[in-house]
Amino acid sequence: MSVKTVNKSPLMLAAAMATAITVASTAPAYAAEGAEMEHCYGITKAGMNDCKTANGSCAGTAKMDHQQDAFIIVPAGTCAKIAGGSLEPMMK
Repeated sequence: MSVKTVNKSPLMLAAAMATAITVASTAPAYAAEGAEMEHCYGITKAGMNDCKTANGSCAGTAKMDHQQDAFIIVPAGTCAKIAGGSLEPMMK
């Protein structure tokens, strides 16, 4: 009875490359050490905010798109360039 052996090296290399690409693509490019950041309110999608809101306790709790008290953290100077973005919560 003959047993076929599989060369695992290409498979392992492909898995390592896929992991490296995934990690690199999910790390924000602006998160460099010492980068100036700011909170930008009113531009998040539902469930995509970075931290707590008046009605939620943590990240991912925004109930609706463009929720006025939900923010994401962006590089300094970016929020002013985004339509609907505000550096302060826009409470009604």
